Amino acid sequence: MLRITEIFHSLQGESRSMGWPTVFVRLTGCPLRCGYCDTAYAFRGGEWMEQEDICRRVAEFGCRHVTVTGGEPLAQKEVLPLLVSLCDAGYETSLETSGSLDVSGVDPRVSIVMDIKTPGSGEVDKNRWENLSLLREKDQIKLVIGDREDYEWARTQLRERGLADMAEVLFSPVQGQLAPADLADWILEDGLPVRFQLQLHKILWGDEKGR
Repeated sequence: MLRITEIFHSLQGESRSMGWPTVFVRLTGCPLRCGYCDTAYAFRGGEWMEQEDICRRVAEFGCRHVTVTGGEPLAQKEVLPLLVSLCDAGYETSLETSGSLDVSGVDPRVSIVMDIKTPGSGEVDKNRWENLSLLREKDQIKLVIGDREDYEWARTQLRERGLADMAEVLFSPVQGQLAPADLADWILEDGLPVRFQLQLHKILWGDEKGR
């Protein structure tokens, strides 16, 4: 059984698969409280569902891509067999995780999109740096940048930890807090080997839930 906040069909708004029609399975609950979190409604509540019912609901959309997200999906141990089932069913499956919990049990067929929390998140001390050694070329590392201090911290981690040699690195501005053009300019000025990204779903639909 897993506690589910919502299962919905939309366009992937972030990561390498941005723009692809995707089924999102949003799990309930998260041990972190990032200052810029835009899914606080998933902290509590939700509906308990059997794995078979979740997979049946996903199949109804007839979609190739599935993203398991939260909250923090790895906070529920039963997410690991769910990921296996989704991969077995032939879906291109990705997992969005805060990076604060162990990813070693994730099926290797899953593409992990893992956050590294910047100082501005208020949760920088929760980064589980051991996860970096478990990432593969198909995975992605995301850093959400709120200001110049966050950027300089992220740039230091990128260089000192060799993040770009481990996986594709994404830098994203906090919506309404950092002007996207400023972050883009900093990346270009420093010649960073990262992908700049905006949240496509917010450009299209604002903060509407379930999109």
